[in-house]
Amino acid sequence: QVPLVESGGGSVQAGGSLRLSCLASEYTHSRYFMCWFRQVPGKEREGVAAIDSEGNTNYADSVKGRFTVSKDYAGNTLYLQMNSLKPEDTAMYYCAATWEATVATWSMEAEGYNDWGQGTQVIVSS
Repeated sequence: QVPLVESGGGSVQAGGSLRLSCLASEYTHSRYFMCWFRQVPGKEREGVAAIDSEGNTNYADSVKGRFTVSKDYAGNTLYLQMNSLKPEDTAMYYCAATWEATVATWSMEAEGYNDWGQGTQVIVSS
């Protein structure tokens, strides 16, 4: 299990912004895939935004144009810039990563990722 550590969650009013970070200290070389997921109680974990080691990205329709996934030059810190936040964005946000991709990986399905962080809470009030 590779440790992933998220930070940056918090409370914000609708229309505001937050930036989440995920430190993945062992994902520094070779080809890898990283993804932000979110989950609310009673619902399945939802893939939000993914990025691979080459910088290719994928987004859920619900966040396109509002969220941006990126990574630092070293490639071991993942970011999620969230703008124009809505109350429906309220969830626990998780960082996930894997070295070996499957169909589920780029489709942002939870089964496509092997390593997970503990999550950071985002609350958006109306």
